[in-house]
Amino acid sequence: MYHKATIDFHGRPLSIEVGRVARQAGGAALVQYGETVVLGTAVATASAREGIDFFPLTVDYQEKTFAAGKIPGGFFKREGRPSEKEVLTSRLIDRPIRPLFPSGFFCETQIIATVLSADKENDPDLVALIAASTALHVSDIPFHGPIAAVRIGRIDGRLVVNPTTSEMETSDLSLVVAGSRESIVMVEGGAKGLPEDPMLEALYAAHEAMQSVIELQEEVRRAVGKAKREIDGDEGNPQLHARAEAVGGPKMRAALEFVGKQERAAAVQAVQAEVMAALAQEFPEHEPEIKEACEELQRRIVRDIIVRDRRRIDGRGLADVRPISCEVQLLPRTHGSALFTRGETQALAVTTLGTASDEQKIDALIGEYYKRFMLHYNFPPFSVGEVKFLRTPGRREVGHGALAERALQAVLPAEEEFPYTIRLVSEILESNGSSSMATVCGGSLSLMDAGVPIKAPVAGIAMGLIKEGDQVRVLSDILGDEDHLGDMDFKVAGTAEAITALQMDIKTKGVTREIMREALYQAREGRLQILEVMTRTLAQPRQSLSEHAPRIITLKIRPEKIRDVIGPGGKVIRGIIDETGVKIDVEDDGTVFIASSDQAAMQRAVELIEGITVEAQVGKVYNGIVRRIVDFGAFVEILPGTDGLLHISQIGPGRVHRVSDVLKEGDQIPVKVLEIDKSGRIRLSRREAMGGQEGGGDATSAPERGRPTS
Repeated sequence: MYHKATIDFHGRPLSIEVGRVARQAGGAALVQYGETVVLGTAVATASAREGIDFFPLTVDYQEKTFAAGKIPGGFFKREGRPSEKEVLTSRLIDRPIRPLFPSGFFCETQIIATVLSADKENDPDLVALIAASTALHVSDIPFHGPIAAVRIGRIDGRLVVNPTTSEMETSDLSLVVAGSRESIVMVEGGAKGLPEDPMLEALYAAHEAMQSVIELQEEVRRAVGKAKREIDGDEGNPQLHARAEAVGGPKMRAALEFVGKQERAAAVQAVQAEVMAALAQEFPEHEPEIKEACEELQRRIVRDIIVRDRRRIDGRGLADVRPISCEVQLLPRTHGSALFTRGETQALAVTTLGTASDEQKIDALIGEYYKRFMLHYNFPPFSVGEVKFLRTPGRREVGHGALAERALQAVLPAEEEFPYTIRLVSEILESNGSSSMATVCGGSLSLMDAGVPIKAPVAGIAMGLIKEGDQVRVLSDILGDEDHLGDMDFKVAGTAEAITALQMDIKTKGVTREIMREALYQAREGRLQILEVMTRTLAQPRQSLSEHAPRIITLKIRPEKIRDVIGPGGKVIRGIIDETGVKIDVEDDGTVFIASSDQAAMQRAVELIEGITVEAQVGKVYNGIVRRIVDFGAFVEILPGTDGLLHISQIGPGRVHRVSDVLKEGDQIPVKVLEIDKSGRIRLSRREAMGGQEGGGDATSAPERGRPTS
């Protein structure tokens, strides 16, 4: 059946169309917002995959370049590996959707969101999430949806729902919020420094703003939705669970008393093995359920300790932050380095400074742009005591790196103040909870160690939540187990004054505004504690760069002189680089960046470029070289590439009948600049210069490369 529904969604029409395309998918929806169109599809296998105890969900977001009227670059001229934007958007869809599938549903499920049209003003990521939710909602796949999402900006202190790409350029907030009818389920975003209360206001303004799209999806389902599949409602064997409690309860509680992650994990595994061995004889052929009973036993005891005793499994109080240590200047040849350790989580952050030629070129649907700050996060298997193949960064690494990059981006200096390309690499050496926030802390220290003049240090902390009925416990600086067994993962990064990045995933319903406010302010207290330790190690950026970092000198030349510096086929600039060994980047506006760790080489490059681009001044005397003799005078080069006309009447102190009687090509003579007209033509006088030179430039000292003749 075909159905199309349309609403006005914050200034632009949003339509959902079902039943015209992709009809063999389990569910499909074509969603259009402005002129951005995304197809969302959902397909699940008819039966569960054998032998698994997890939900096999795959979410893929893909951008087709034809959507923006572009042809892909490269040899093959077709879309290749996913871009960072595609990876991050896939995660953006996956995170709020994954918790909304019922327990016990193990059929392999795939969500694909495909961008078919992009108007460059309405970001396809939100449209894709709505399309994925609608496809699931109208399908036969069990799904506790629908959900929707909006982006919140803040322009001139006013919250704006779904600002356009051009409006976002002046926004100090970019927050993507996904939610159901009842509550917020996911948050992702950053700010240029926003306090807790305005951030809370933005979150709940977003939740209210998305309700019309949720109702639109409900309307579409009522019109064309399929009947949902039945899920086996077997609650398990109560006797088996009771026996697991009797055999393993006290021992599991004792195992969870170990403070160290590895010791605790080993003790828990030993208890689980004992329970499984004991129950295997009583309940033969129920191994998966026995394993599930052991995991449920661990989950219940951990949550009970937190809710009832207000104590963490590592002995901390609810708001306590683990012990922190910070070190800087670890690595002798890097430009900046820091080691940040919090409990059993450790990040080595290394900063490298480069020039404009090191910027990353991004070829996106909205067009090409350049990144001068890159943060790359790596999570090797040894950090959690595992053995795995080393592969290219996965979605988790890309997502964590993007979050940390967003947290630090807000405090970076403007390019005019610090004209460097900055690459920050975080190597996670140990992990037991919130390595992305350790990356923020270590990254901030590393930047300051490199001498990057950031506006303020930034720290990050991961918050958790345990909710049992009316009992709510907010946890600061959560462990990996608390993340896995808890109800919320809420990462907050910022300075001492304000928030710069936010990421939240919620696994439970009914997180109220009061709980959210408590979490934000408890996060602030933890952030301040961490910043205090960080500032005791390094309070502000170093005043000088590492001796191994390149120094950059910035020159400004007239845009018309760029061709003189470049030379025919790049001959002049290559000659300067070959002679001095520096790196040179020339911008279209005439800005020249010269970079090298050798001060003398940079100064020589400056002299060569200034020699090529220096301009004549009226009234100044120059030692010129006669380049060409004509009947009415001579053309004299007073600067590299700059000639002036010495008229026959201005040659001698007396009357000159023939120029060749007095001058010949190659002669060095003093000349004074009398006039430079609007066209740039220069009139010279030797007669006036003979009266005394004023210390002009020496044309013979400049290199003769690519000089155009006037």
